[in-house]
Amino acid sequence: MDSAITWDALDGDHPARRASQRSMAAVAAGHKDEWLALFAPDAMVADPVGPSFLDPEGKGHHGQDGIAQFWDQHFGAVSRFHFQVRQSYANGPSCANVLHITMWLGDDGTSMTVDCVVVYTVADDGKLTSIQAYWEPAQAMATLTTP
Repeated sequence: MDSAITWDALDGDHPARRASQRSMAAVAAGHKDEWLALFAPDAMVADPVGPSFLDPEGKGHHGQDGIAQFWDQHFGAVSRFHFQVRQSYANGPSCANVLHITMWLGDDGTSMTVDCVVVYTVADDGKLTSIQAYWEPAQAMATLTTP
């Protein structure tokens, strides 16, 4: 597993779990095109689920264009990610991962931590149909640290 990902959970083979691992690896590596290729054409990303400063209407980001725009607006400011997967529960078409994500913003060492549950759902072909991240923006913003 990528050094930007620490997998502390059980790791049974499941299509949605593998998609979650590929998603985290692409994000951690900064590979936008690789990440976008994981999604079905009509996929949706809600990160976080519900209204927030990342998605004021709380409707999620839809389709390749919407998901690409989400990447550009929010992942572009992150210089480095570390994903710690504490638990992973896969069943049916979905996998729910309990995560501790640390992200460094820019090059000055500013960081923020997000504790969350992220649900990855796949179609029969293994393509992601949705990513739904459950976390509280105020809680994450309270972890913002600058050197």
